[in-house]
Amino acid sequence: MQQKDSWLLPDGIDEILPEDAKHLESLRRKILDTFACWGYEQVIPPFIDYLDSLLTGSGHDLELQTFKLTDQISGEMLGVRADMTPQVARIDAHNLKHEWPTRLCYVGTILHTRGDALEKTRSPMQIGAELYGHAGKESDVEVIRLMLEMLAITGLQNVHLDLGHVGIYRALSRQAGLTEVQETALFDVLQRKAKPELQELMDGFAIDSVLKAMFLKLPELNGGKETLDKARTILSVADGNVRQALADLEAIAESLSGIYPSLPISFDLAELRGYHYHTGVVFAAFVPSLGREIARGGRYDNIGAVFGRARPATGFSADLKLLSSLSKEINQKERRTLIFAPCLDDLALNEKIRDLRAQGQIVIQQLPGQTGNAGDLGCTSILEKDNQNWVVTALA
Repeated sequence: MQQKDSWLLPDGIDEILPEDAKHLESLRRKILDTFACWGYEQVIPPFIDYLDSLLTGSGHDLELQTFKLTDQISGEMLGVRADMTPQVARIDAHNLKHEWPTRLCYVGTILHTRGDALEKTRSPMQIGAELYGHAGKESDVEVIRLMLEMLAITGLQNVHLDLGHVGIYRALSRQAGLTEVQETALFDVLQRKAKPELQELMDGFAIDSVLKAMFLKLPELNGGKETLDKARTILSVADGNVRQALADLEAIAESLSGIYPSLPISFDLAELRGYHYHTGVVFAAFVPSLGREIARGGRYDNIGAVFGRARPATGFSADLKLLSSLSKEINQKERRTLIFAPCLDDLALNEKIRDLRAQGQIVIQQLPGQTGNAGDLGCTSILEKDNQNWVVTALA
């Protein structure tokens, strides 16, 4: 028996209608063409994969977000990809096996068991780029620049860049000798920036008072360039890894400021997004109209180790659906002429229609007995016969 509301979709699952689909596809092509111009080659990972592969590296954070099923052929556990990054890392490590830096990009639908608090969709279209095989901050700068270029293509204005470095928290945790349980509890509190809980947690830790003071100050280390100077003072007795992380952040910010003098750059040293797989610099892009990042990324070295080859890696990703919905200016620029052609068995008319379509014009030909005229179909012009020639005439 047919379900009463068979047209309904599951919560967080959406379908894209023609006008939005046309804009999204156009934006997809522009972004991938831009990636190609930077030397990033497209790969297409499978939608379903072995669960172990999906939960490698970055996947550990996504276990609760991954739909799981049993393969009827092998009996193995499979998963529907909730993030394409581990799959792309496998392609670099196991299939390509280059010794030189490898640049890859990808786009495709991913599936989450639940949406986040701000974005209810459970089926984002992930688009991103990854650079493997180079450990220097220059490759971090490259992928951030490519991310900014992607956002520029969408027409978004007032993009703001936020920089952090998970190596600072890692180094402080090692220096303090935190247990795995303590480190996890502290990570949770810092992510929520819950200062009263942080103080209570520090009171219960049997660690050096100087290190306690540094952890307590960590949530305050956010803001403009002055944040790094403040951090050097507050974290002055931290080990060399912390000083190197601060130096890397400063160098990356200076490099980007030289290329994009008007780009607002801020720092948040308590930002631990992707902490369980990122190993160095993390970054995110924001716009004032949205209360969440529109693109994010960072360094995640050695993710390919489980696939047989550990490689330095850095990259970023975004939801193409979100970018498409935000890029209203491009939507206006892409408005093209829609031409209505009559339903006639006319050789000259058919040749004209073929020529127009070959030029990239949209021609909708009338069907016999159809309802709806050129205006109803959204057409802006019509093919009319002028003497012996068929010409495009604008609709009044």
